Amino acid sequence: MSAATITEGLARVDLFSGLSRRDLERLARSGREVDHEPGMEIVTQGRDGVAFHLVLEGSADVEIGGRLRRQLGAGGYFGEISLIDGKPRTATVRAGSDGLRTFTVTAWEFRSMLEERPQVAQALLVTLCTRIRDAQATDSSGAD
Repeated sequence: MSAATITEGLARVDLFSGLSRRDLERLARSGREVDHEPGMEIVTQGRDGVAFHLVLEGSADVEIGGRLRRQLGAGGYFGEISLIDGKPRTATVRAGSDGLRTFTVTAWEFRSMLEERPQVAQALLVTLCTRIRDAQATDSSGAD
């Protein structure tokens, strides 16, 4: 896929929504496209996370505790939180029956970008705070 198409896809990821066009383009240059065979386990619940994945083509099945929870298609993504905190995955993701093509950014490439462009970290913090506030509003038990 073209770099412009990948940049547009990254711009639609809520975590990256506060990034400048320049930073999105840099992020697009730092990753690579990966093909996954049908049924291939891409990430495993409980294991360390080393990359973010943006679905370009095909589909992915997301399982938690061995149960299918949702399916992702083009434009879907997974691994964005583990990309930042390096904690174990909260779900298993497998390529769907037609296979899967993802754009993948490793944690070390992402960290390098954060070190060189600290304003990217600021934009991510704002988005993460929004996620927390939204989760608290839904739960209505959180306090600010």
